[in-house]
Amino acid sequence: MEDRCSFGERLAKAVLAKKNGVCVGLDPRVASLPEGLKRDLVSAGGAENGAAQDPQRISQAVEMFCCEVIDAVCDLVPICKPQAAFFEELGPWGMVVLHRVVLHARKRGLLVLMDAKRGDIGTTAAAYAAGYLGSGLQGTSAWSPWGADALTVNPYLGADTLEPFTKRCAESQSGIFVLVKTSNPGSSFIQDLEMQSGGTISQRVADLVESLSAKTRGELGYGDVGAVVGATYPAELEQMRQRMPSTWILIPGYGAQGGAAADVKLGFDSRGLGAIVNSSRGIIFAYEQAKYRSQSGRESRWQDAVRRAALDMIEDLA
Repeated sequence: MEDRCSFGERLAKAVLAKKNGVCVGLDPRVASLPEGLKRDLVSAGGAENGAAQDPQRISQAVEMFCCEVIDAVCDLVPICKPQAAFFEELGPWGMVVLHRVVLHARKRGLLVLMDAKRGDIGTTAAAYAAGYLGSGLQGTSAWSPWGADALTVNPYLGADTLEPFTKRCAESQSGIFVLVKTSNPGSSFIQDLEMQSGGTISQRVADLVESLSAKTRGELGYGDVGAVVGATYPAELEQMRQRMPSTWILIPGYGAQGGAAADVKLGFDSRGLGAIVNSSRGIIFAYEQAKYRSQSGRESRWQDAVRRAALDMIEDLA
């Protein structure tokens, strides 16, 4: 068996080692791929025979893109977050690429948070958990086919939704991030509803998450069950930080969705622990932004723009 610590402890050590809580989201929208990769798609087979629409060829470009993003930031940040949907839409080729991207991220020393927002009950939830959670050696209880260190989970089918996932976390030294207060404008439709017993639905979910995380709390103060709380609701984020003192918080909504550094800092403790802040478009498609384009007018290496955007985010959150 590998000498491994729990996910909450591994994440804390990684954040301390890199001196930041930046999470790079891998959302490979095909339309936004660098022009060089898109030109290669066409030139490889000719636009007239549909090469640009070939999911297998597109998947190859997506793999190259994601792996080069990883190479550009792996020494800077502690964790990356592949968004499964952008690989799933490419069919079986995309899923093979997702597996290769996870392996590459692990090889480059990054923790991997799979953003798949799974949520089900009973044996179905157990199958999701066993498939995704576990980045240990094959042949051990810490291994899984997808090899993720953590997984996003939707709890809104009920508390029993989480039980198979937390059981798997204990078996495989993995973690989950439970949707509590999400960054989308429509989240209030359910999450902000007031209950007769007092508080909102999201607060009740937060209390459940904290109780589960406290049971697995490590030496650095955080457990293996995390929460997702959007930067677009800073007041709620500050309240949730206080409500969940043992819980890692994944904060989406920074940058492209409007969340500012002053907002996301409300999720951290005094040591700079307790939160990871995700940025997807703002980093991986930084070459689309004017401030990262070459001032000489020539096309610069898009990987340089990715790296500079990651460094700028680290400085912004410092």
